[in-house]
Amino acid sequence: MQIETLQIFCDLAELKSFSKSAEKNMLSQSAVSQQLAQLEKSFHTPLIDRSRKSFSLTDAGELFYNTCKDVLSRYESFQSSLNYLKSSTKSKISIAAIYSIGMHSLQSYVKKFMELHPQVYLDIEYLSAAEIYNRLLLGKIDVGLVAVPRNHPDIQIFDFVAEPLVLVCSPQHPFAKKTSVDVYMMQYEPFIAFAHNVPTRNWIDQLLLNYNIAVKPIMEFDNVETIKRVVEINAGISIMPETTIKNELANGTLKAIPFSNEKFTRPTAVIIRKNRVMNNNLKAFVDILRSKIK
Repeated sequence: MQIETLQIFCDLAELKSFSKSAEKNMLSQSAVSQQLAQLEKSFHTPLIDRSRKSFSLTDAGELFYNTCKDVLSRYESFQSSLNYLKSSTKSKISIAAIYSIGMHSLQSYVKKFMELHPQVYLDIEYLSAAEIYNRLLLGKIDVGLVAVPRNHPDIQIFDFVAEPLVLVCSPQHPFAKKTSVDVYMMQYEPFIAFAHNVPTRNWIDQLLLNYNIAVKPIMEFDNVETIKRVVEINAGISIMPETTIKNELANGTLKAIPFSNEKFTRPTAVIIRKNRVMNNNLKAFVDILRSKIK
């Protein structure tokens, strides 16, 4: 039994016409009739109800039609995956990362990959977490990098970097002279927070809630760069991933103070679609992201 035969039967069931099915498949009407007759002979049961004037399938015909649709769908998926595997020299990988990861934690991994695979072009976009999930599910990107990943039945999650969270303040702030700070001291200070639609905000809120602390932000922003600029002018303190303020620490425009209570971290993750067929280059890139290089 050929795939073409299954397609012809599906067309016949959907178009309810031998002539239209024949025309769609560029066959004669008698050829379509012969293929149907051969199927019924193979299964020892009628697939078309010939007792009625209008075209209809028998119960066996309905069962076979649904089976054909499933097989054709799987075959199409197989062909698509096979074509992707054949393009093992594909020279472009589409990546989307939230800004803070893309500009900081990701860079050393990109450098390592490019050293090993200079022929591959990495197309990196900086997007919101919501947009990354959306594009990944639609197949518009190959890999996503997000903070505080959320579970989804169609997404596979790999741990990336656990980023240390530190108290960040201006060099002029009294905390700047401390070698560590108790988390309870924060509730009395003006706080600059991530916006509520940023997953890191919910993560930090929960960390503070574990200590029965509820800070009242005086300002909220959806990106790390704006928060850094506001803290630099000593308008308040914040909690941020230490990886995102390396340049400011080197330049002396910000201070990072660890907490004395415990070591807080922000989880980040590599996300790909489940059952995603990966060619050699994409697999190599994901493997490097999971390698925990320094």
